[in-house]
Amino acid sequence: MSPLSNQIAVVTGAGRGIGRAIALQFAAAGADVVCVSRTAENATRIAAEIQALGRRSWGLAVDVSDPAAVTAAAATILADAGRVDVLVNNAGVTRDGLLMRMSEADWDAVLNTNLRGAFLFTKAFTRSFLKQRSGRIINVASVIGLVGNAGQCNYAASKAGLIGFTKSVAKELASRGITCNAIAPGFIETDMTAALDETMRTALLQQIPLNSFGKAEDIAQAALYLAGPGGCYVTGQVLTVDGGMVM
Repeated sequence: MSPLSNQIAVVTGAGRGIGRAIALQFAAAGADVVCVSRTAENATRIAAEIQALGRRSWGLAVDVSDPAAVTAAAATILADAGRVDVLVNNAGVTRDGLLMRMSEADWDAVLNTNLRGAFLFTKAFTRSFLKQRSGRIINVASVIGLVGNAGQCNYAASKAGLIGFTKSVAKELASRGITCNAIAPGFIETDMTAALDETMRTALLQQIPLNSFGKAEDIAQAALYLAGPGGCYVTGQVLTVDGGMVM
């Protein structure tokens, strides 16, 4: 039997990069997947890819920082899919800049999407998880939330906050058989890293013992572990997938 057979998974930020890889990996493992993205175009595109694999999939355009939009989306998901077994809070943005020049709008945009979004989606499904006495919550954080990074104080704060959120939720929900863990990716080959010039890429590689950037599929495999049977006794943890960068 496939590890996620007969499971319903919700993946935010599923339109591209790590979120897309997780959605596809879950579908390959037997799950039906709700693909949440900021735009309808991205959401429906990845949903169609999953349907082509023979799994049910729904694409929803949702601003994860909007409480009303998240509440409505959760109600739609539960009505259409019947239940949710796995929630992956992956939606994230960057608005990099030095602290002294950072606008409040750039601070708010990152915190609202990366941290508030995870809070809203987790809260929206908590009652359902409690009622069924099961559920897996996976938050995609970052090594930047562990070590910080110049020019990314908003991003670092959002991801460090997400790690603290993960541990608190894990303690609140563990007695009902619900796990909550975080994945902290290192530098992964995505649209964000593709924008780096060669000088920056070389400098970053020198910080990574395995001397390579990771792939989105590496994070998807970690998410599959936490969502599947092997992760049933793991909660409140941060799984760092970074080629040894912060060990």
